[in-house]
Amino acid sequence: MNVKAIIAAGGRGERMGGELPKQFIQIKKKPVLTHTVEKFEKCDLIDEIVLVVPEDYISFCSCQVVDVYDFKKVRRILAGGKERQDSVYKALLSLSGNTDIVVIHDGVRPFISSEKIAKSIEICKKEKAVILALPINETVKRIEDKFVITTLDREKLWVAQTPQTFEYKLILEAYKKAKGDGFIGTDDSSLVERLGFKVKVLEGDYENIKITTPEDLILAEKMIEK
Repeated sequence: MNVKAIIAAGGRGERMGGELPKQFIQIKKKPVLTHTVEKFEKCDLIDEIVLVVPEDYISFCSCQVVDVYDFKKVRRILAGGKERQDSVYKALLSLSGNTDIVVIHDGVRPFISSEKIAKSIEICKKEKAVILALPINETVKRIEDKFVITTLDREKLWVAQTPQTFEYKLILEAYKKAKGDGFIGTDDSSLVERLGFKVKVLEGDYENIKITTPEDLILAEKMIEK
């Protein structure tokens, strides 16, 4: 099986503040994206990595992430699109025809484990589509105009994470249809769901946080120290 990873790091991270995009902010003297790529570099089942970053940071990423840390599996760095979905679609189209499975991951989730990546790939070989997700442990309300409409059954609610892993032909078909329909999903799985395809869930990890705010950076530092 030929397995490729797409690491989406094309955002600007407005909520983080500052001039440097959040994927390049350092945690313990390493860019966030470096911590992320390391996990995929170390996963034996990953054959190739494609990075998607802001166009004006391609050179920076090449020098400060790929070259400095000698990532052998990173074969190309692409310029991101307007939306994350545009960036991932561009990366999917760049893959060679011998690709069997694609693992799609957020560049600002640096605490994913190589073991979870490998597990998602193994499940995908049978199920064709699998995502990491966590069960919700809080009460969830549906609200309209700042009034509670109903309390949702949290036993049936999970929070999606990445990586999300798919048979290449399936995810490419899903992206092409979304593009043709003008549909923008909140994650990759939602595009596959639109095809009527069932997506398997692999329970994720609470440590697999998405770094979005300055507070997340503080938490990330503490997690690395731990």
